[in-house]
Amino acid sequence: MPDWSALIEQHGYLLIGAVAFLEAIGLPIPASLALVAAGAASAMGVLRPGVVMVVAVLAIVIGDTLLYLLGRRTGWWFLNILCRVSINPESCVLRSAESFYKRGKATLVIAKFIPGINTMAPPLAGSMKMGPHQFLLLDLAGAFLYVTVCGGLGFMFSGFLELLTRSFHTVGRGVEWLLVVGVIGYVGYYAVLFWKHRVYRVVPRIQAQELAEKLASEAGEKVMVVDVRSQGYYDHNASRIRGSVRLEPSQLRKAIHELPKDKEIYVYCT
Repeated sequence: MPDWSALIEQHGYLLIGAVAFLEAIGLPIPASLALVAAGAASAMGVLRPGVVMVVAVLAIVIGDTLLYLLGRRTGWWFLNILCRVSINPESCVLRSAESFYKRGKATLVIAKFIPGINTMAPPLAGSMKMGPHQFLLLDLAGAFLYVTVCGGLGFMFSGFLELLTRSFHTVGRGVEWLLVVGVIGYVGYYAVLFWKHRVYRVVPRIQAQELAEKLASEAGEKVMVVDVRSQGYYDHNASRIRGSVRLEPSQLRKAIHELPKDKEIYVYCT
């Protein structure tokens, strides 16, 4: 693990901005650790807290705005690209959309603290056509809260972090091996999850024309079509497949037991 305090002392605000920006656009960069170290460095007089705040918040907002604009312009195409790196792509957007449904637009304020949703929230807001001014206001509040909490923790516990850093240098090789074991365990954990959810990466599909022909045939009575478009995308006045039944995605686990067992069920989403 890199010595964040030493790196920040040498490269200062540029490193903080770069790390915050890279995490904002979806790269697995631990910006929270960098911000904690920056807070500790501020407490020790190495960095100026006000400049750290401005640089980090601007970097996050710029990264989030880029994803927001991509989501607004490309819609589900970009969301699909992001979800391809998810362990369970079929639930990736649904989980984020469900957060919007439960918490409303305030999801943007707390998104940075929720792994997965932190990257999905900005493009999801864009694809839902949230207004630019409203997005910037909420995202700015979220970035400010994130930087304040992480930097504040580093500032408050700067003495402990300095002692911990000295301990790392003293123990030396033992700590390195401990970190290697931790990384292997982390990768192994996600490999197990990936294998466990592999069945969800391929979903049986049917062409629209084929389903239309089946509905028009005598077998149509044995067919049921379910509309499971995610919250925020479903419009009661929008076009729907004739005869389809609306099922809220958030209620799927409960409602699935109430679906008829004697019919072929086809679902469609956004």
